[in-house]
Amino acid sequence: MRRIANILSLLLAFITLAAISGVTPFSKAKTTKKTSSKKAEKKSFSEREVISVKILSQTKIKDLLFAPEKGTYMVVADGKNIISIDAQNALKAAIINDSIELKSVSRKLGKFSSVRLISFEEEKSFRIKSIDPERKSRFFNDNLSISIENGLLRLINESKLDNYIAGVSEAEAGSRSTVEFYKVQAILARTYALGHIGKHQAEGFNLCDQTHCQAFFGRTSETDILQAVVATRGKVVVDEDMNLIDAAFHSNSGGQTANSEDVWGRPMSYLRSIKDTFSLKMPNAKWQRKMSTQDWLSYLKIKHKYPIEDSSARWAATHFKQDTRKANLEYYGLKVPLKNVRADLQLKSTFFSLETVGDSVVFVGRGFGHGIGMCQEGAMRMTKLGYSYKDIVNFYYQNVHLIDIKELNFFRE
Repeated sequence: MRRIANILSLLLAFITLAAISGVTPFSKAKTTKKTSSKKAEKKSFSEREVISVKILSQTKIKDLLFAPEKGTYMVVADGKNIISIDAQNALKAAIINDSIELKSVSRKLGKFSSVRLISFEEEKSFRIKSIDPERKSRFFNDNLSISIENGLLRLINESKLDNYIAGVSEAEAGSRSTVEFYKVQAILARTYALGHIGKHQAEGFNLCDQTHCQAFFGRTSETDILQAVVATRGKVVVDEDMNLIDAAFHSNSGGQTANSEDVWGRPMSYLRSIKDTFSLKMPNAKWQRKMSTQDWLSYLKIKHKYPIEDSSARWAATHFKQDTRKANLEYYGLKVPLKNVRADLQLKSTFFSLETVGDSVVFVGRGFGHGIGMCQEGAMRMTKLGYSYKDIVNFYYQNVHLIDIKELNFFRE
């Protein structure tokens, strides 16, 4: 933290000098952008960044309805402005052979290879309803691009950064928490989004709407979430080297978070295991799962070559204890990664002990999720006890600092 304090002191000195000379360092940084590959890896960001998100990505859509909710939208098909529609109109898009057929309420507009629905108004939103297959309507802010991918409609929401962050915050954390908690969630969602903005670059968009990136179901109208996003506009979390952190979070730690290397295989200085009493007595703090002893032992033998013929090995495998988090179930040098056990058996967490009951083993588990970074339920509890969003960030992430995007851009330049 001393290193960050020194850097920020230097920044203040630069700003003071700039104010005296009448030159702002941030505007200067924008005009001296480097083109080397090294600099390209650390692009400058803006509070008004536009994020392209593949939406409804798990639905195989062949036919949909687009209807403006706020604003007037231009329909641009194959680069040409075809028609404008507002909240009194709707547009139907369907796959016909290898083209997108567009229809307005009154007439057919033609067949095209790509379509963009663009509004230049400040407040703009729209509704999408999948007709084939039939799904409930979803609501989104900003603009939309439609193209064809593997015989299906591919939808890309071109969303302002904070509209996206608000939607992610609701999708990832629900809508029944405090403004202070949503501040943390928004900061982490923003940090993750900007840090992984090139994750799907080869596919022509930034992020997807699944947990592979961040869950995103569309716009939110929750006042507390919108308030939290505005209150933390531009704020992100960086490590001591001024790099955006990998802003991992999970539902419940079970009383102790995990080291990053125990799950991901790589150590990160800010993702260290800590005791987390705030997560206890919360809904997902405890769980159980019952399984026949024979099935458990067979799984260990087949998947991990565990020596179940050895009576001592069998005892160790059926009386495994975790008072503190472990990465593996071990027996004389043989390591069974608990992250693999969790994935294979679809367990809530890797933080479990085993008890024998008759001819069964009982997984007595703690927590929900991978256990790395912020525990959402613990953070919710912290806010109800009066902790601030800054306290929460510094509790779950070690040696990090909250910084504004503009400050981050300055140092990157």
